[in-house]
Amino acid sequence: MIVAASIVDLFERQGREIQLRDGVSQREHALQAAALAEAEGAAPPLVLAALLHDIGHLLAQACDGADAHRKSALPHEQIGAGWLAPLFGPAITEPVRLHVEAKRYLCALEPGYAKQFPEASLQRLAIQGGPLTRSEIRDFQENPYHRAAVWLRRIDDRACDVSRVQVPGFEHYGERLEAALVSRRLALETACRRGRLAGAGYCQPC
Repeated sequence: MIVAASIVDLFERQGREIQLRDGVSQREHALQAAALAEAEGAAPPLVLAALLHDIGHLLAQACDGADAHRKSALPHEQIGAGWLAPLFGPAITEPVRLHVEAKRYLCALEPGYAKQFPEASLQRLAIQGGPLTRSEIRDFQENPYHRAAVWLRRIDDRACDVSRVQVPGFEHYGERLEAALVSRRLALETACRRGRLAGAGYCQPC
């Protein structure tokens, strides 16, 4: 419960301070994204990926000192996925890591896709590298989670509706967060017992 409560607390504190377009906070954006995912019948890992996809923004704002300088040099999707990786499995963390690349992918494949973005978002897109090149598209499509990332991107795009107020709070996702945390811990413990993760620093040889 401690880890899940810490995640919720981060969104409740930092998430209220970060404002997105149309006056929607990062907290509201996360809850809207998760609610949309659930309404579309997404599997639990994708619902949690939608809930957590922008946690990197909150982590970058919450840290200080040298760590803040290091994090500020990383894209938010890398910060978030890196922080989540020891806690959750790739079905959650990979869509989080790839959701910005999925935007670049959609910009490359769908000529009208970028027209929905305000000027500030287009400027960020340019900083993020613009539409993917042909070789980058091939690399992206080779990732087994690329479809989940594209799906998450489309949810992300729709989850800034200031009129959407009737969405569940974080308590609605508590049991799923706990189940995902337990599942990841058991998977890592099993791999550790088989000697697969000691060299990667996840555990000591058992």
